[in-house]
Amino acid sequence: MRHRNWGRKLSRKTEHRRALLRNLVTSLLLSDGQIRTTVAKAKAARPLAERVITWGKRGDAHARRLAASFLLPGFRKVEGKRQTVLSRLFDDVAPRYSDRKGGYTRIVHIGCRKGDGAELALLQLVDTDIVQKRAEKLAKRAELRRKRAEEAEAEAKKEAEKLPPEEGEKS
Repeated sequence: MRHRNWGRKLSRKTEHRRALLRNLVTSLLLSDGQIRTTVAKAKAARPLAERVITWGKRGDAHARRLAASFLLPGFRKVEGKRQTVLSRLFDDVAPRYSDRKGGYTRIVHIGCRKGDGAELALLQLVDTDIVQKRAEKLAKRAELRRKRAEEAEAEAKKEAEKLPPEEGEKS
């Protein structure tokens, strides 16, 4: 029976699973708002990320201690990285969601991994400019393609001018 047993096992022992989920949440906070992982890991990490962001919104000393103990408990001696994660959570991420009551993350399915066929997903923070960044990237690619096509057309025109006229053509 699984009464009151919460979460997924992810084919890992308890400590390994906890470390994996901590690292996923930490990576989500330190990245530009999204991480790429399997669907099962994303579903397991989502509630933890939501809880950590809620602590960030509270902003009091106890919430800061809870977040610090969850995010990087093994990095107590390396203060730089720990402070970076905490400052990012409390100064950047939490104020962004001050008016939102929940639902800070989303899971977007992106297909299957080529090697083993595992379903992949993006775990994203909502209300980020990821869509805008992607649109800018696609626009930049389209502009580059257009420039290359124009250069190839100009090159072909120069080559055509260099060739002597055919015998049947008037010059």
